[in-house]
Amino acid sequence: MYKISEVTKRTGLSADTLRYYEKIRLLPRVPRNTSGIRQYNEKDLSRLKFIKRAQRMNFTLDEIRNLLAMREDPQHAKDEIRQLTAKKLSDIESHLIDLSTLKNELTLLLNLCRASEDGCPIIEDLDKD
Repeated sequence: MYKISEVTKRTGLSADTLRYYEKIRLLPRVPRNTSGIRQYNEKDLSRLKFIKRAQRMNFTLDEIRNLLAMREDPQHAKDEIRQLTAKKLSDIESHLIDLSTLKNELTLLLNLCRASEDGCPIIEDLDKD
């Protein structure tokens, strides 16, 4: 059994985040000892690590909640998992295109600003409607 301070060290999550996950039921109610101190077990740690990995993959907390439910019975949820992951991949690919466009625009503005003797195209561009 682990106290909240030990779990924060092992997972990198703050105590507030752990309490929040329990409050929104992303993490099942954590048992407490007679003093009211939360006592996490290995299954809780595994679940928290799963949540962190899913967040790094840009899944929302609601999507993670679905993934956690599917985690309990992955064979029957295979199609749902595939669909959710394909949608997430499509979203990320779209963001990559947007980020690439933004990078090109900022690079151009930076180069124009360096070459400009008066004024700064960065400010002028941001002033446009």
